[in-house]
Amino acid sequence: MKILFPEITHNQFAKEAVKAFPNIDFIPSNTLEDAAKLLQAGAADSMISGLDYSSRDVLLAYKSFIPLRSKFFSSCFICKKDQQVFALADGGVNKIPTAEQLYTIVEDTARTFQAYTGKRPKIAMLSYSTHGSGGKNPDLDKIHSTVANIKQNHPDWLIDGEMQLDAAVNPRVANKKTPDSPLKGQANILITPDLNSGNILYKSLEQFGGFTLAGPIIQGFRIPLADLSRGSTVDDIILTINVILKQLSKEH
Repeated sequence: MKILFPEITHNQFAKEAVKAFPNIDFIPSNTLEDAAKLLQAGAADSMISGLDYSSRDVLLAYKSFIPLRSKFFSSCFICKKDQQVFALADGGVNKIPTAEQLYTIVEDTARTFQAYTGKRPKIAMLSYSTHGSGGKNPDLDKIHSTVANIKQNHPDWLIDGEMQLDAAVNPRVANKKTPDSPLKGQANILITPDLNSGNILYKSLEQFGGFTLAGPIIQGFRIPLADLSRGSTVDDIILTINVILKQLSKEH
């Protein structure tokens, strides 16, 4: 297995992280563009970058050279603390997703989560409102249409929303606020309504919650990709590599 990792020769965190994968061939590159060109040419199975580059630069390199698999691309984080694992999206790409983009974010995030954990997706569409408590709003209409379409196209997945975070992950609160929800306060995939809320939530988990975060994992391309945060730790990088390897093994 070969993974392009442009920062591997000069970033100390990258050097430490790859020691956990002695059987993987990590390939350096002088620039993001050169790395993306090598990936396009088939020189590696995947690419991870972002430790020393902005997300804008990393995503531009991916967009310029790697074809899409989905109609849109997005990002998700795999969040892990002890035995708790869940996915969070989209905290890195889509500012204010349309209904069509939101559907793709849910679909691709569920597949990323399944590839890593092998578990059934239990998807919570997060909001300030729970089952209509916040009144009518076009933003809620997007969520409702996404829920309906996912239920139709993926009947084996569990999905509900709109709902507040506590109703999504806390069974006691869920029993009060959403007693008829199929999630029962045990969501393992959290979908935020926009980039603001997604980015703030993931950084809160990272800075205050003690979570290790993989990614963002970049979804929607024909090749598994990652855009690391410039604040990523060694543990974050190791988890990211593990998620990418799970995606690659599932594809092969």
